[in-house]
Amino acid sequence: MASSGNMLSEKQFLCTICQQVFNDPVTIPCGHNFCQACIQSVWDSGDVCQCPTCNKSFSSLPELSINTAFKELADMFRHVTVCTSALPLSAAQPGEVVCDVCATTSLQVKARKSCLVCLTSYCDAHLEPHQRVSTLKLHKLIEPVKNLQERMCKKHERLLEMFCRDEQRCVCRFCTETEHKDHQAVTVEVESGERKVQIRKTEADFQQMIQERLKKIEEIKSCLKLSTVSAEREKRESDRLCASLTRSIKERQSEVITEIEEKQKAAERRAEELIGELQQEITELRRRNTELEELRNTDDHLNLLQRLPSLTSPPPTRMWTEIGVHPELCVGNVRRALSKVDNTLKNELENLKKEEMKMMQKYAVDVVLDADTAHPNIILSADGKQAGRSELLHVVPDNPQRFDPVICVLAKKSFLSGRFYFQVAVGTKTFWDLGVVKESINRKGMITSKPENGYWTVRLRNGDEYRALDSPSVVLSLKEKPQMVGVFVDYEEGTVSFFNVDNGSHIYRFTGCLFSERIFPFFSPGVCDEGKNAAPLIITAVNPET
Repeated sequence: MASSGNMLSEKQFLCTICQQVFNDPVTIPCGHNFCQACIQSVWDSGDVCQCPTCNKSFSSLPELSINTAFKELADMFRHVTVCTSALPLSAAQPGEVVCDVCATTSLQVKARKSCLVCLTSYCDAHLEPHQRVSTLKLHKLIEPVKNLQERMCKKHERLLEMFCRDEQRCVCRFCTETEHKDHQAVTVEVESGERKVQIRKTEADFQQMIQERLKKIEEIKSCLKLSTVSAEREKRESDRLCASLTRSIKERQSEVITEIEEKQKAAERRAEELIGELQQEITELRRRNTELEELRNTDDHLNLLQRLPSLTSPPPTRMWTEIGVHPELCVGNVRRALSKVDNTLKNELENLKKEEMKMMQKYAVDVVLDADTAHPNIILSADGKQAGRSELLHVVPDNPQRFDPVICVLAKKSFLSGRFYFQVAVGTKTFWDLGVVKESINRKGMITSKPENGYWTVRLRNGDEYRALDSPSVVLSLKEKPQMVGVFVDYEEGTVSFFNVDNGSHIYRFTGCLFSERIFPFFSPGVCDEGKNAAPLIITAVNPET
């Protein structure tokens, strides 16, 4: 390449190790020049520090500094060589790895391979010595990657080619002979092979999670359709019931329909939110699966080990198996809308109350009392359906779940979403408490029952003093003493409603309840009251047809 007018020949610009134009040339004490990476590689792989050209040995490793003047000449020669080369060069596109040699001349040429020994990326032209020179053929070539310096041990300036299983990180061979000497270490190739097996399993797990979420989306869409049908059915029922009422009832009818439609819109918004969350999780899982598949097929073992920990753990997610969307139930809407009309509408209201009770009872659940939570004074029936009061303390294990000294007991089953209904026969008891509570409530010491403390309950004292323990508590004036109390909970709507099952009348409704955890049905049979309160609380079966 040198012209007749050049004082230096082409041979003088070639490193005798790589047979390539000098890249960061250094001059060793004997006066010979080499690429910094080439001479460093030769000395790192040998036991004796000597010159590859004249074989002169050095007692200690010479300090290498780049020959700045010679580097400028070599870069200028390389620029002329690249510009006049007959080999076609591919311009690097944005995001592609560029040839490090060409980059020194400001040319952005696409790299063909990256060398893990030279820590350099080469285009087709500059890769040629690695395919021809025997010593360079031993170098490890991989698909082009960026940031090759990150593959060097920052402490020892050696290639990260080992993996310490004790500390779960990549190290160099010098590390395995020093601070990691007693640790279990394998090559990055061996560890990468084992991790690829794990990747396959993780891919399968992510695929399963994707399918579960797709299934949940279909479930939500199906429930939303049911919600639409339910809303239309309620509007038709509202039309039928209101057709025979006075003008004031017709005015209230529009309010009922508006509330039904608002609830339907709320259901649609919730469904869209849940579907959006699920689709985001699916997108994230698919992205991770794609990256895992790329890692499984790569020969860049170090990159696999460095990226794998952040990809194998599932992303944050809801407990979707416990999340459900249920058809909206407009509990109490029609009855409340008509509650102020003339007494002549009593029959219509009675019919509405019965219909409302039937709709709630469709969400009936099987409630069984949990003996591990029962105060020692409580007597439970064998089937877990009755809670009575004893004067004697029973010998029971003391555990964190048990109430003491307050005489209470919880159901075994808890709820994290949806709607549920249960009913309790209170008979002629003079003291009792019923409702629902959060899982995290304090069960030891004295209890203050109010929503802020995780309690949504109604109680009876002295045979006729009914009170809803809201904030503040509300005295209840009931026309009839309930013999059977129904409790209906809508987790998503944040409501807890109490009803007199015998006549369908409304007792009390908690609204704006902040349910952020599991909730349990709650029971207290009360004090003995000189024998007048000896009867147990009885959880009864629900028959919506009665």
